[in-house]
Amino acid sequence: MKKDNYRTAIIGCGNLGKALAIGMIDGSISADRLEVTRRNTVVLRELAARGVSVHSENKDAVDRCELIILAVKPYNMDSILTEITPHIDPVRHVVVSVVTGISTAHIASFLPAGTPVFRAMPNTAADVKESLTCICYCHAGPVEIDIVNSVFSSMGSAIFINEELMEAATVMGACGIAFVMRFIRAMVQGGIEIGFDAKTAGLIVQQTVKGAAELLITRGGHPESEIDKVTTPKGCTIAGLNEMEHNGFSSALIKGIKSSYQKIEPV
Repeated sequence: MKKDNYRTAIIGCGNLGKALAIGMIDGSISADRLEVTRRNTVVLRELAARGVSVHSENKDAVDRCELIILAVKPYNMDSILTEITPHIDPVRHVVVSVVTGISTAHIASFLPAGTPVFRAMPNTAADVKESLTCICYCHAGPVEIDIVNSVFSSMGSAIFINEELMEAATVMGACGIAFVMRFIRAMVQGGIEIGFDAKTAGLIVQQTVKGAAELLITRGGHPESEIDKVTTPKGCTIAGLNEMEHNGFSSALIKGIKSSYQKIEPV
């Protein structure tokens, strides 16, 4: 696969695939070099309006593209691999899976020998260029690694990890979006209880969460050190934190993360 002038296909463009498509055409590639497939293409009208080729023919997309991103449901993965494998050229194509729980070895077992295979775990913040994508691979050289890194870095940040950590990365990064959203929703509900309308509470909470994350990113500190700066003796912050902990806040979050991890059944 050449570094320049390649075309990209997203096979199975659901919510995550759509987020990736939006992130890509806003960053790493032009819309006319992207194809997305889905059985029900009506829901992808927004992408079609932006110049993306939208259709339901997976094999045609593989024939026309070089970077193939698999974004299907895990239970559909084997049938999709069986369908597209006769159209995969190990020299021309790079296959990237964003599917939970499917190993590079399992994917490679369907494909022609030597096909570069990547697993990437982004999240839906890709469409606003704020995803953190964890990546691992097999049978890939420097050119393929650089291409995949460039694509996902254009939608936020990308890091390479050992494959045995990919399920954990799924929970922390992909499921983590939902965990943070639930926290934000709870804070908004609390804000309404103490007097704000929903819109104003939402604005306050969103900026507060963004500011908290930026403090850690910019300063590289530990969350507890930032907590200490706003917890004064007999103050309202420590009172609220202690009440949350008495009701199992941290414990519930940790248990939720572990439950999500245990739900994944790697193949």
